[in-house]
This record gives sequence, structure tokens and C-alpha cells, in this order.
Amino acid sequence: MPSRANDIIIRASVSREKPRFTDKLLTMKGIVVTTFYKFVFLPDAANFRDQLLALCTEHQIRGTILLASEGINSTISGTRTGIDAIMEWLRNDPRLADLDSKESQCDDRPFARLKVKLKKEIVTLRAPEADPTAQVGHYIEAKDWNNLISEPGVTIVDTRNDYEVEGGTFSGSIDPKTASFGQFPNWVAENLDPVQDQKVAMFCTGGIRCEKATALLLARGFKEVYHLKGGILKYLEVVPKEESLYKGECFIFDERESIDHGLTPKISGGFKPKEAIEKKRKRGIAPESSD
Repeated sequence: MPSRANDIIIRASVSREKPRFTDKLLTMKGIVVTTFYKFVFLPDAANFRDQLLALCTEHQIRGTILLASEGINSTISGTRTGIDAIMEWLRNDPRLADLDSKESQCDDRPFARLKVKLKKEIVTLRAPEADPTAQVGHYIEAKDWNNLISEPGVTIVDTRNDYEVEGGTFSGSIDPKTASFGQFPNWVAENLDPVQDQKVAMFCTGGIRCEKATALLLARGFKEVYHLKGGILKYLEVVPKEESLYKGECFIFDERESIDHGLTPKISGGFKPKEAIEKKRKRGIAPESSD
């Protein structure tokens, strides 16, 4: 794992002394949570970060934004006005004009502070041959996902970490049992074969890990590679519960812990996300919020 010293990290906590909006007012209006990412060449990521940090601070945005030369990856929260201002600013950049996002709402702030980080990768895989800006697999819309994974001969792979899969996954999918996404390339080398696994469908929480995973498989000679566009979050948003092939809850990296169909926060039963993460920390594994 790279040293934190290699990352340029800027953290800006929202001021509690003179807030533009009180927590009570925010709660009354509702908190908007938006998740987005895009693999795109951003050679000016450092300057981009400084401008974005200033704008997010102005609008009291909280959450995490990761920037690298390969693109942007973020989950942030704020008022409707604040989120709209950030998304408008981002989409005014021609490279991000088609930036897609997924939204949900909650009553309380899911993040304690704002973090804007400059990274080597917006999702850590440590496989240089995997370049999503050069090639990726076929995007499958959420409404079409059930048809694909129900086809005979399709290898379905959950690219998330093992403690995430514990909460829920798609029927018939393979759990690589990885503790971090960085272990995925070795798992592929040991468990998948381009000849035997001729049609591979992959998924993750928000789409970013499975998209980068498709780039990895294509670079290693796999021909038919597919991934769920928008990830599990988009699937739970648009696919009716009675038609769902997803079983269980979906782990997310904020105070909501997990969500259900319709992107509603889930009151966990047997699945305890925080307990799962704590087990990883005790084993010396730092869970990464990749999606």
C-alpha cells in the first residue's frame, strides 16, 4: 500500500462557528447525497482540486472527492442548492459535460467533513495495464442486467471487498473474497481464464471498480466483458424490488452504512457493516471507499 506521504491531501472541515446554514435548517430541507465518477484525462488535477475545494467549502459540501490524472471519483452531500452548484461547475468543463451522477436523500449529514484529495489513481488497482481511458467493457443498463446475468455460460463476478459482499450480492455471482481492490488482479490471474470464461459480467457499488476491472480483463485477453452501468446503486434505484436478483443489503461508505431498494437507508439486521470493517482493521487491512 502506498505511503500516505505520496498523496497530496487537503481536508477542510465545515466551520461550526459561522455556518451559512444551520444543521436544523439542513435537516428540514433534507440532505442530498450524490455519487459520481468519470475516467478522463485530467493532467491539471492539482489546479482543478484547488478550485473545486474552494467552491465546495463555499457551499458547505461534505464528503470525499478524489482526483487523479485518470479522472474524478466522489461521494458528497449538501443542500439541493449546494449540490446543484457543484455539479453545474463540474459539467461546465467540456471533459465532464456528460458526467453522470446518482442521488439519494437522508435526514442527517452522512459525512462529518469535506476531503479533497489528489491521488495516483481514483480507485486503487495497481495494475498499469488497466487503463479505462483507453478501453472498457460493454456498459449494461440496470434495466437489462437481469437478462444478461440470467444467460447460461455467463461468469458473474462481484468486484467488491469481502466485507461488502457479506451484506448482499447478486444471485449466482462469484465472491473473490478480496480484502481490497488491489488484490483483484492476482485473483483474476489465479481464477479466471479467457478461454473458459468467454463471457464475464462484473459489478460493484457505484460502477467505478467494475469499469476499471473490465479494462484489466480486456488487457489480459478476455474478449466479451460487461459491467453494470451505475453499479448496484443504479440497479436498486430503477429495478423494482419484486423483479430484483440482488439479495440482501448494499454496503456504502458513510453513516447510512447500507441501503435497500429505492436507495433508502437500511436498518441492518444480521449484517453489521461497522463490525465488518473493524475486523479488517484488526487484521491490519484498511478498507477503501472505492466507489
